[in-house]
Amino acid sequence: MQDKKRKIVFIVNPISGTHSKEGLEGLISSVIDNRRFEWTLIKTERAGHASEIASDCAAHGVDICVAVGGDGTVNEVASALTGKHTALGIIPCGSGNGLARHMRIPMNMKGALEIINQGNIDAFDYGTVGGHPFFCTCGMGFDAFISLKFAEAGKRGLTTYVENVLKEGLKYHPDIYTVSDETGTHSYKAFLIACANAAQYGNNAYIAPGASMQDGLLDVIIMEPFSVLEAPGIALDMFAKTLPNNSRIKTFQARQIHIHREKEGAVHYDGDPTMMGTDIDVKIIPRGLRAVVNPACIEDASHPTKMMNAISTFFHKII
Repeated sequence: MQDKKRKIVFIVNPISGTHSKEGLEGLISSVIDNRRFEWTLIKTERAGHASEIASDCAAHGVDICVAVGGDGTVNEVASALTGKHTALGIIPCGSGNGLARHMRIPMNMKGALEIINQGNIDAFDYGTVGGHPFFCTCGMGFDAFISLKFAEAGKRGLTTYVENVLKEGLKYHPDIYTVSDETGTHSYKAFLIACANAAQYGNNAYIAPGASMQDGLLDVIIMEPFSVLEAPGIALDMFAKTLPNNSRIKTFQARQIHIHREKEGAVHYDGDPTMMGTDIDVKIIPRGLRAVVNPACIEDASHPTKMMNAISTFFHKII
């Protein structure tokens, strides 16, 4: 008796991300094994539509929902699948692709489809900040400020992100934060506070290079104020995976934390900015998301070189 075919739904945001999706259907037909899978493709029509489609898929027993788009599309689909049997798949088409990079999903459509065709699924942690799910990082301070700037920019991509980070970072004023976890309460003057479930923001910028999505813990990163002369080292450490060794960085792990700050402001979850109040709760949900994984752990290492070159060029001009 032939095994029942597993169902895949590709959720495509036609206007998100920085990569063309032309030819996707033909690639799916050539890569996905129709003896084991049956698939459909649905294009989103409005903001929030990806989440609606994924919720409907989960309710109707779809095995894998594949987010095809940028980080926002991936977050929408993943958020709808938390606590569900339906697994997340990713075809990364964005400018950062943080979750796909952490899970070693190839940065090209054919390679990502080949991972989906293997059909290996595992369970992963995710976090919540103020009730919003996140899968890579959330944060406040400078990284949330940059998320706002990036969202307001007329164009997206690596160059826009680097320009915003480097230009705005030199004039950003740190805030005072009171952080409470299972071990006690401490106050910090910080440039940013990030809570990481995965290792990086995206673009191979490793805010927490040792983070695991299966340890049931948040990696909390506190970046203290630094001088203009120290900035290049911090930036380069992030792309060299050596940030925890920097003297301006404090790190610890926790299952949940409470953060009090002096004034309300932006908080980001996986790069999506939103305004929150002075008291913010962040916690980890162990093994709450099923996702298609790459057992071969192939990683595209091209972007760190591009990013590090851009950083070096920028600081060479101003210092």
